[in-house]
Amino acid sequence: MSTLGLRAFVADAFLGRYRTIIIASLIYVLGLAFLTSSAFMIPNTTEVTSSPSSFVNALFFFSLYLVAIGQSGHKPCVQAFGADQFDEKNLQEYRDRSSFFNWWYFSICAGISLVILVVVYIQEYVSWALGFGIPCVFMVISLVLFVLGRRLYRYSKRRQVEETNPFTRIGRVFLLAFKNQRLSSSELCIAELEANPSQDSPEELSFLNKALLVPNDGEMSCKSRDVEDATALVKLIPVWLTTLSYAIPYAQYMTFFTKQGVTMERTIFPGVMIPPASLQALISLSIIVFVLIYDRVLVPMGKSITKDPCGITTLKRIGTGMVIATLTMVVAALVESKRLKTAKEHGLIDQPNITGPMSIWWLFPQYILLGLADLHTLVGMQEFFYSQVPTELRSIGMALYLSALGVGSLLSSLLISLIDLTTGGDAGDSWFNSNLNRAHLDYFYYLLAVVSAVGFFTFLFISRSYTYRRVDGV
Repeated sequence: MSTLGLRAFVADAFLGRYRTIIIASLIYVLGLAFLTSSAFMIPNTTEVTSSPSSFVNALFFFSLYLVAIGQSGHKPCVQAFGADQFDEKNLQEYRDRSSFFNWWYFSICAGISLVILVVVYIQEYVSWALGFGIPCVFMVISLVLFVLGRRLYRYSKRRQVEETNPFTRIGRVFLLAFKNQRLSSSELCIAELEANPSQDSPEELSFLNKALLVPNDGEMSCKSRDVEDATALVKLIPVWLTTLSYAIPYAQYMTFFTKQGVTMERTIFPGVMIPPASLQALISLSIIVFVLIYDRVLVPMGKSITKDPCGITTLKRIGTGMVIATLTMVVAALVESKRLKTAKEHGLIDQPNITGPMSIWWLFPQYILLGLADLHTLVGMQEFFYSQVPTELRSIGMALYLSALGVGSLLSSLLISLIDLTTGGDAGDSWFNSNLNRAHLDYFYYLLAVVSAVGFFTFLFISRSYTYRRVDGV
C-alpha cells in the first residue's frame, strides 16, 4: 500500500504517468518472468520428496516483490493516463470519460473472470509454470501495444508556473498557512485574495487561505490556485475515511464467503461440482452484465431525469453502492444463519469436514449483490478521486482509491482479531471458530452491516456539504 502511494508520488512529481507506466510494466514483466522460472524449477508433481532449494525460494519471493512493485506503479498510473485522453473541458468528452471508467472496470473484471476460470485451471491441472507464463506473455504484448500508440496519446502538461513541483506548491500552502496562523494581523499584509474576495481582514480568513497573506518582511505568498488545490485535497480526507466502511465488508468475499462454500453441497448441475473459490468469478461476471445495463440504460435514463451529464453525481453513485453493500451483509448473515441451522438439524455441528446438504446456490445472491455494489462504489470512487484532485496529482487520486481498499483490509483483519480474542478463540465460543459449524459468521456479517450503515449515514452527511471542483466548459 505504501509502495503504491510512493509510485504515484514519483509519477506525479517527477517522471510523469507515461514513463512510470513503462518502467512499472518492465518491472512487472520481469517479476512474472522470474515467477515462471521459479515454477519451472519445482517438479510439477504431488510426489515431491524434498522441499525447494534456498535459491528457488529466494527467487520465488523476490519475483513476488517485483510483481508487487510493478503493480504499485502500473495500477494507479495506467488508469489515470487512460482518463487523461479525454478533455474534461469538452462536454461530450467529459461524458465519455465517465463512461470510460465503467468500461475500464468491465475489462478488468473480464480479465479476472478469465484468470479464475482458465488460468487457475491450467495451474491446477496442467502446469504452474504455464499458468504463470501466460500472464507474463500477455503483459509483454500489452506493453508493446501501449508503446506503439505513443504518438496518439494526449499527455497532461504541468502548469507552466516555473515548472514547480505540485507537491512543493501544495506543501508550501500548508507551511505558510501554519506560519501565518501564529502571526498577528499587524505583521501581515494582504497579497492576493482571489480565492476569498469577500473577506475584509486576515482574522476572517480560513486556515489555508492564510497562505495568501505575507508577513511584512516581504516573503512571497502563495497563489490562489495553489490554495484551491490544497483545499481540494483536504476536502477529500473525510470522504476517503467514510469509504473505509465499504472496504471492510468488501474484504470478506476472498475469505469467509469462500469458507462458507467449503461446507456446502457444491454440485450446481448433475455431474458438475464447482470449487468454492471459483464463486469469486460471480462478482466479476455480475459486474460485466451490470456495466452494460448501467452504461447503456440507467445512465441515459438518469440524464433525462437529473440533467447531470453522467446520469448521477459520483458521490451519489458511491452512496448507492454503500447501501447495496449493507444489504449484501444482511443477506450473507441470513444465509449463514440458515446454513448453521441446517448443520444442527443434520447433526453436523462437530463434523466440519463433512459437506452439508445445503446447496452452494444459496451463496449466489451475496456474490451478485457485492458485484452490483462494486459497480457503484468502486467505479464511483475511481472517477471521484481522479476528478477531484488537482490535475497534476491524478495518479495520487487513483492511489487514494486503491489505498482505501488496502486500509479497509487491514481494518477488517484487526476487527477479526479483536472479536476472536474477545469471544475466546477456538477454545471458546468464538465467532471465527476453526469449526465453521460452531462459529458465528452470521453475527459478524450483521456487525458489518451496522458498520456499513453507519459509514453510509456519515458519508451522506459529509457529501451533502461537499462542493465539486469547477471544470471550465462543463
